[in-house]
Amino acid sequence: MNNQRVAAGKLGSRLKVGWRFKTGGPVMSSPVVSQGLVYVGSNDGFVYAVRLTDGKKVWSFQTGREVEATPRVVGNAVLIGSSTGNFHALDARTGKPLWKYHTEDKILGGANVAPDPGGKGTLVVFGSYDNRVHCLRAGSGKPVWTYETDNYVNGMPAIWNDNVAFGGCDGILHVVSLSSGKALRKIEIGDYIAGSATLSNGRAYVGHYGNAVVCAELATGKIVWTYRDRAFPYFATPALLGNALVAGGRDKQVHGIDASTGRSLWRFKARGRIDSSATICDGKVVVGSDDGRLYLLSFATGKELWSFPIGKPVKSSPWVENGAVLVGSDDGVLYALTAA
Repeated sequence: MNNQRVAAGKLGSRLKVGWRFKTGGPVMSSPVVSQGLVYVGSNDGFVYAVRLTDGKKVWSFQTGREVEATPRVVGNAVLIGSSTGNFHALDARTGKPLWKYHTEDKILGGANVAPDPGGKGTLVVFGSYDNRVHCLRAGSGKPVWTYETDNYVNGMPAIWNDNVAFGGCDGILHVVSLSSGKALRKIEIGDYIAGSATLSNGRAYVGHYGNAVVCAELATGKIVWTYRDRAFPYFATPALLGNALVAGGRDKQVHGIDASTGRSLWRFKARGRIDSSATICDGKVVVGSDDGRLYLLSFATGKELWSFPIGKPVKSSPWVENGAVLVGSDDGVLYALTAA
């Protein structure tokens, strides 16, 4: 998966609260939907499965510490890491543990999956604060390879063909072979990369703490362009559709950027920093902000179409499913917003 953050289907220009599901801590994890269930982690230490139709709890699983990571559903398993350093595979219907893999530090980013190039099922790849990226067999949790960096790995690795691309707090965009776990290229970015890279046509797009978004060629390591506006970091993962990139920043702005040239297309100003990664759907951009609002913007112009006052910071990244927006908030609630 290349992290492009584009959802299919229709999305109305105005939404209303369909349901709320209350957890015992801030919901910084980003929800995912599969087969009628919504899966999300909470800082209360639990992973939850609730029904998409009405928000009723189906099951919960206690990890022992905060769960900021985004779940990943593979077949009948929900794969998710926690701040304990454990990576869990849970039965998607019951929440019962299938297997567990331990790393040496917390896991805050989501996992990515791809077919094993060797034809042996599915591989799952994720980063940890133990300075490593781990590749396991999704069916069993057996390790395939680990790749060591010089600092924490916070974001979700992106996968394109045999390329696994991820940044870390060592200031390098690493490109690693999915097959072997060996380094293909190390692209010097020069500052912390807290979010995930977005991949398309052999290029990686990533924001970083050096107050810029960059585009790099995976094959050569060449920096194609660098986008700078104000002197604030970028934490969120950029969304990409066609030739337009959408990146939220800690400058309280959402930036529309030409993916070919790095030139500004538009800017939208919120009232708080934007660590929530935007989702593009039906000509619209959905994104949360630390100002306590969820915004619906025009993808073409960046103009605000609608916003919803949650009241507490929204660091969770929205998921769009059948015209509904699912998103968590620091108020401990998972929200489902549906057509008004």
